[in-house]
Amino acid sequence: MTLKLFFAGLALALAMQVPVPVLSQERAMQTVDRVPAVVVGDISIFGPFTRATLPNAPVAGGFLSIVNSGDEVDRLVSAHAAISGETQIHEMAVESGVMKMRQLADGLEIPAGGEVVLAPGGYHLMFMSLLQPIIEGERVPVTLVFEKAGEIRVELIAGGAAADKAANQMPGH
Repeated sequence: MTLKLFFAGLALALAMQVPVPVLSQERAMQTVDRVPAVVVGDISIFGPFTRATLPNAPVAGGFLSIVNSGDEVDRLVSAHAAISGETQIHEMAVESGVMKMRQLADGLEIPAGGEVVLAPGGYHLMFMSLLQPIIEGERVPVTLVFEKAGEIRVELIAGGAAADKAANQMPGH
């Protein structure tokens, strides 16, 4: 849909002989993929997703990108989701050649003018004590709590059990 609007605008600009920036197809696709799911103040959330789980799975992960367009550092201090007994902010890192996961008790700093990616194998939200399975295609509401920006509600789209990015960023979507 966004590409259709882009090309419609391009056709209109050409008809009116208005100069327009030239974008490569790759850059145009990056632009489409970078439409934020939520914007509150200086914080923008991109590509929120989770993975479908098996029945009785005790945990699941939440993934997204956070962009801070402001001049001050902010911090993701906590998160809440009705699908779990507890939601934590986690980091996976290699320590002494071993991949380890740990909770970030002090939250996650979002640098001024920067971006932090929560993705499989790195920073992520951890949904502990799942109260129900996550079904592919469903929307999972999550509230992110920032030190400065406050509460931001976002919906994570459940991809397949092996999804590594949001469904709208996968080829063919």
